Amino acid sequence: MQATNMTDAGPTPPVPPPPHRARPVRLLLLLPFIAMLAVPTFNFAEPALFGLPFFYWYQLLWILICSALVGVVYIVEGGSGRR
Repeated sequence: MQATNMTDAGPTPPVPPPPHRARPVRLLLLLPFIAMLAVPTFNFAEPALFGLPFFYWYQLLWILICSALVGVVYIVEGGSGRR
């Protein structure tokens, strides 16, 4: 008679994903918030750029910088998200 393995008690439960850990690269996303909270540092009319006061073009510049930072974080994080 052949011995049977009694350890197979049915389907194994799914393995839970590893705990979520923040990565340091995500701290780059704080830069736009910090830059925009420091209003006295950019509340000026001069230097103007293409007729726009500094106050406005500085904020528009941060829109572009923020987009680049989000792109960097996306690439470093691995692209299409966690699986």
